[in-house]
Amino acid sequence: MAKSISLRVNGRTVRIVQPGHLTVAAVLARSGLDHLHRSVELAPRAPVCGMGSCFECRVTIDGRPYQRACQVLATHGMEIESDV
Repeated sequence: MAKSISLRVNGRTVRIVQPGHLTVAAVLARSGLDHLHRSVELAPRAPVCGMGSCFECRVTIDGRPYQRACQVLATHGMEIESDV
């Protein structure tokens, strides 16, 4: 049975029905966040590879910066901050 989890993304509460284990990147995509940070030229950047190689999905999770969102499973109560 799918369970619902709540977490905070850039200060707003996001509730999502989780059909299994989802990564933070998947939850962010489902919540409508289409990019997570900006390049040095200020271009929007989003996850590319989904396996931790590109580092384009870096976010702060529970106060820990530079976490790869595609490598961390989303859990209830997480605090996530992106650079956008």
